[in-house]
Amino acid sequence: MNIAVDAMGGDYAPQAAVLGAIEAALELGIKVTLVGSGDVIQKELASHPSAGCVSIFHCSEKIQMDEAPLKALRQKKDSSIMVAFDLVKRGDADAVVSAGNSGATLASAVLALGKIEGVERPAIAGVFPVESGYVLLMDVGANVDCRPTHLFQFGAMAHVFAESCLGMKNPSIGLLSIGEEGAKGNELVRLARLLLEQSRMNFIGNVEGRDIFAGDVSIIICDGFVGNVALKLSEGMAEAMTGWLKSELKNSLAGKAALLLGRRSFENFKRKLNYEEYGGAPLLGINGVGIICHGKSSASAIKNAIRLAVQYVNNRLMDNMVRQLPLWLKNQQAMGGHNN
Repeated sequence: MNIAVDAMGGDYAPQAAVLGAIEAALELGIKVTLVGSGDVIQKELASHPSAGCVSIFHCSEKIQMDEAPLKALRQKKDSSIMVAFDLVKRGDADAVVSAGNSGATLASAVLALGKIEGVERPAIAGVFPVESGYVLLMDVGANVDCRPTHLFQFGAMAHVFAESCLGMKNPSIGLLSIGEEGAKGNELVRLARLLLEQSRMNFIGNVEGRDIFAGDVSIIICDGFVGNVALKLSEGMAEAMTGWLKSELKNSLAGKAALLLGRRSFENFKRKLNYEEYGGAPLLGINGVGIICHGKSSASAIKNAIRLAVQYVNNRLMDNMVRQLPLWLKNQQAMGGHNN
């Protein structure tokens, strides 16, 4: 197996990408190809004794985090993210991992690999830890303006992903809104609810923001604007809670003793709240496997994202999506959802 890593993407590129790739290659026993400026990557590899476990695929351009995705891709056809997905298209890589410009990553994936039959908008699936395991939130940033059919399709994609890669059987699906009642929510939510209610999916109705971490629903559907706000809010809250707890425990002798005695539990708690432990989020709806990482991803986050990519390839995510998803989407068309 070979995972292509966008070595030029992210706030800490290429250092984080290079170290994360080396650690993943050694731990997982796989091939990892670093895509980017050969000279820049080679210079970074020179400081690592295990540099021989990864390979380099040179390209001459990179897309900055603040560039407009489509314009940048038109002007930079040899960008690291576009070349990485081209490797998958040619069969030279099995998946792509990138901490770069998420819009450019999405656009590159669609241009190089295309969308699965019937999919209107690929979307990003965020996996959140809960007491009972995980909850899937989709979309978390790919599509800020959506139609009801898009939310229905997010539900279908999340359903196939949850069964294929998270071991969930007939996962429950909730629609994120401002109240549980069917009449609550904006027009988008109300119309999407009608489509989901008529589907064969295990739709349980509206859920609220407080339900995300309750663990009572497997999948929560929303547009990318709301989902990204929820994602960033949870990240900030997790960091704040960890800091508050540590500060309180250090304020007294008893607290310091508790911190010392419960260090392992505290570290486990902090690890569960750390997005780096989860690596990245899968881009669903494309004809391939792509993992989008946080822009501030460290080497550890990149390594874990590569681990996720390997897991999803082994779980035959793309094959399952290509085989099952059109069946769900035909069900949507039969309901007349294509008119919404």
